[in-house]
Amino acid sequence: MKWKRILPAMVCAAMAAGQTGSNAILTNLETAKWSHDKGDPPGSESVMLRMDPQTHGMELLVRFPAGHVIAPHYHESNERIIVLEGRLTFQGESGETSLDAGGYAFLPAREAQRLSCSSKTRCTFYLAWDGAPKSFPAK
Repeated sequence: MKWKRILPAMVCAAMAAGQTGSNAILTNLETAKWSHDKGDPPGSESVMLRMDPQTHGMELLVRFPAGHVIAPHYHESNERIIVLEGRLTFQGESGETSLDAGGYAFLPAREAQRLSCSSKTRCTFYLAWDGAPKSFPAK
């Protein structure tokens, strides 16, 4: 579908809204500078888009391979996710919900997250935190 190709550009345009001049951040999934950090799961990649020097909030693009399970955890900051490709499955107190490309999640601070890439293809998503994304194990 055409909107699947347009969505990443819309996300980046929304992120850049309100920014002017040399502070603008513009990127495409195909040309982004993807990197694999030591300690990240095999097959995962990320792109740091922006970090707020005051709040330490961050915005990233993230990719995980099909079937990858993210260990249960929580953050001290609110988190937002927009799925760009694949299917992310969230399990919480109210049950299980899957999000496909175009899906959005707002995860409040200190709420346990149980996430997995449940598609047969990799999962790519936009990820943002209001403040420092300190992560803690959850049960």
